[in-house]
Amino acid sequence: MYLEIDFNSDEAFYVQLCNQIIMGIATSRLREGDALPSVRQLAGEIGINMHTVNKAYTILRQEGYIRLDRRTGAVVAVDTDRMRALEEMKRELLVTLAKGSCRNISREDVHRLIDEIYEDYT
Repeated sequence: MYLEIDFNSDEAFYVQLCNQIIMGIATSRLREGDALPSVRQLAGEIGINMHTVNKAYTILRQEGYIRLDRRTGAVVAVDTDRMRALEEMKRELLVTLAKGSCRNISREDVHRLIDEIYEDYT
């Protein structure tokens, strides 16, 4: 698994790490049951503090993307609660679409953009 931290970004390292793992799952580079590197191993590979990796893994576990086990470590385990995921997505989209509406972005533009992005995940 290849993860890269942009040390010049304003985005926190743990957020970058979370987002890259989520993108890996969404694009099938990471699949259900795949083991992730240990906290110590990943921190060493990408050159960040172990606590930062641990924070990212904790957030991913809380959001239902991975499961953490003392024996097996971090494993991709996507939450199968579809309704909860849809409700969360709806809450996030409400704000995003409102921002777009304020900037006169049309429904057609939004649909075109979603289709373009979604093609990467199928």
